[in-house]
This record gives sequence, C-alpha cells and structure tokens, in this order.
Amino acid sequence: MKIQERTGAGAGRSAAPAQPSVGDRLPTPPRERKPALAALAVLLILVGALGATMLVLQAGDRIEVVKVTKPIPAGGSANSSNTTSVMVAEDADIHYVLWNQRAELKKLKAVSTIPGGVVAVGEMFGDKAGVEAGKATVGLSLKAGQYPTGIKQGDTVAAYRVTADAAPSSGDSASGSSSSASGNAVIVDQARVTYVPPADTGSDQLVSSTNLAVTLTVDSDKAADLAQAASNSEVALVLVSGNSGN
Repeated sequence: MKIQERTGAGAGRSAAPAQPSVGDRLPTPPRERKPALAALAVLLILVGALGATMLVLQAGDRIEVVKVTKPIPAGGSANSSNTTSVMVAEDADIHYVLWNQRAELKKLKAVSTIPGGVVAVGEMFGDKAGVEAGKATVGLSLKAGQYPTGIKQGDTVAAYRVTADAAPSSGDSASGSSSSASGNAVIVDQARVTYVPPADTGSDQLVSSTNLAVTLTVDSDKAADLAQAASNSEVALVLVSGNSGN
C-alpha cells in the first residue's frame, strides 16, 4: 500500500526539463583559422628584427669627423672655435676629415669660403688657398710694352696707370710715388702674378700683335681700380724686388 501511494504522488507531478547549472556555458562553434594573417604577422616580426639588426650594424660603422660650425673664409684655417666633432656613417667615397686629424688640418688653408654647418672633406683644404683672405684676382689683357719681358707665374710686379696724355711731372720720384691725376700713378705697388701663358721658346723677345693674358692677385681694395684701368688699356706692369732668381 505504501508503495502505491508514493507512486501515485509522483504521478501527479508535471515533468519539467532539467535546467543547466549556473556554472555551465553553452558550447561555441570552433574558431576559423586564418593562415594568411598568421604568416603576415610572422613576416612583420622578421622585418622588424632585420631592421633593428641593420641599425646596430650601421651604428658600429660610424666615424667621428670634423664639422665646420662657423664660416671659414678663403685662406682661413680650421680651429677649435669654428669646428666641432660629429658622428657620420663611414663612406669610402667621401673623403671625410677625421676628428683625430684636426691637428694636421689646422696647418692647411681653405681653398674657398666654407659655410658653417657642413661636414669638412679633404677637397676643401690645401697648402695654399685659391684666393687668400683679403685678396682678389684681376685679369689683364696686355699689349707688348705693357709688361716686362720674361714675366712668369710667381713674379711680384707693380701696376701703373699710364695714359696717352701723361706728361712727366717734377713731383715724380724714383720710388714710384703717384703723380698728378693726369700723369702716371701707382695702382698696386706689389701684386703677385698667379697666371701667365707659357711663352713659346725663342719668341719671348719678339713683339706680338696678340695680347698677353695675365692674372694678378692683389689686395681687395685695389682690385676695382686695377680692373678699371685694365679695361681702358691703361695698365703697365714692372717687376719689383722680391722675385726669386731675378
């Protein structure tokens, strides 16, 4: 009897589906794998590692060289006040001046004006400048009789202004002092011959109808007067003391 009563009590209950426990999760579909993205990620990692390696290698090939901090005029020298050191990548095609060579660099001259902010290279310096500081070069075209026979590069000359209507003046002296404005006057008392065409053998003593091209290096403040006189064919050169071998 008891068994039947229990069975009847259970039969009156409605059957309800079992609920999942709070800790259980619903199953999720498997993720779709993308091999292309994975390969790209690996490639990016390799590229980054290669770039870092190249930077390290380049840093190891850097050298310390001379950098010009202030302009150096033609004929000027590099010194501690106008240079500093800087690291650059080594390049065999560029003739950098190494920082440990600055003592030798101070003995050389700038062949032309060097602006500040540039890295020094060997071609910027030499034993002699093309034009020294405070100097200028002037080209002359001289006829026979306006230059001394045998004039050559390296000679020291004086340049006189000569005019067709120049007349002797009692104020002239053997020292070559200036006369009146209408007479002969010294334009440059000492000028260096920096260029003259080589004379043909045996023709040095002959009068030629072809003008002689002579380049003189003079003080900058004399260049304008000399160039003006040369343009009017009013210049005559004479050799002065100080020439070696003369």
